[in-house]
Amino acid sequence: MNKREFLKYGLICAGALSGGILNLQLFGSSKKNDFEKESEFQSKEALFYSPSVRGVKCELCPNGCSLRKNEKGLCKVRVNRDGKLYTLAYGNPCSVHIDPIERKPLFHFLPSSQSFSLSTAGCNLSCLNCQNWTTSQVSPEETQNIDLSPDEVVAKSVAKGCKSISYTYTEPVVFYEYVLDIARKSREKKLKNVFISNGFINEKPLKNLIPYLDAANINLKSFSNEVYQKLNGGSLEPVLNTLKILKSEGVWLEITNLIIPTWTDNLEMIKKMCEWLVKNNFQDSPLHFSRFFPMYKLTNLPSTSISVLEKAREIAEKSGMRYIYIGNVPAHPNQNTFCPKCKEIIIERRGFVVVNNYVENGKCKFCKEQISGIWN
Repeated sequence: MNKREFLKYGLICAGALSGGILNLQLFGSSKKNDFEKESEFQSKEALFYSPSVRGVKCELCPNGCSLRKNEKGLCKVRVNRDGKLYTLAYGNPCSVHIDPIERKPLFHFLPSSQSFSLSTAGCNLSCLNCQNWTTSQVSPEETQNIDLSPDEVVAKSVAKGCKSISYTYTEPVVFYEYVLDIARKSREKKLKNVFISNGFINEKPLKNLIPYLDAANINLKSFSNEVYQKLNGGSLEPVLNTLKILKSEGVWLEITNLIIPTWTDNLEMIKKMCEWLVKNNFQDSPLHFSRFFPMYKLTNLPSTSISVLEKAREIAEKSGMRYIYIGNVPAHPNQNTFCPKCKEIIIERRGFVVVNNYVENGKCKFCKEQISGIWN
């Protein structure tokens, strides 16, 4: 078996384990794991940085890393090369799949459509519960990657009949330049762009990207700055600002809240979060309460109690949220979409598969209530 065959075999196994669809025809040539040529890391100058007394300061996200020569940021992706900031994550995804859009999760955006999904290594947070830590908590120098230019991503998305391109799995903020170039080119082919993110990004780069974004799912990890600092290595306020900007700019938005025992299962905190969402006019943004399973640095914790998830949903409903889901619980009835007026099931799901859809022209088939979402 030669080197390329070995890499392809590894990718097949990765796709099978992740549950995604991994078709080798999607890909270009595989890069070596250790990247023979350092120049490959210098091929794309990063956006949003300025000189600093230490060297350069990255202005992409609230971490605001100031980097000396050859030093990497906390994301392990951006590096100071002779006074310029370069991204190591451009054209070299470590994960590529075709997913149902419901897997993002996006339940009110082009249901039953397929989305070309990709990610590179790296992340600007360091969540103790990270489910993709083998790629998110390392540099692109440490992962198996695939040569895939923005033009190739768009071409393969069209060839595979995808309606959208999703930037997902790890954190798309850290491969910002790659996302931006793909998103610009995808507009020419009428593809939608989907941002699955922690929302930890500065306002200027976010607004620069928004003209090319159609939908986003933002992981609002808690409603406590202290929890954000200790559990995720970040802060709450920038994420709330991201939510406000996305909504004000007309990007379709859904929100995920992972409920972790002893960390984010405080029902009073969940109530405050839901009240803030309603107060800031997010009541029509679907809210996904997701079940935690022990992993990474939190293997000592139990899985989230289903009763806690259901209590969180009750709190959200009483607060005025109109579309509330429970995720990571197979066959739970609250994976379905209920009409907020007549309470009938209007989208019935089995896992990520839509088995019945009674939304017609954006309205409930039964009572004609307008259902928030992007349906066509």
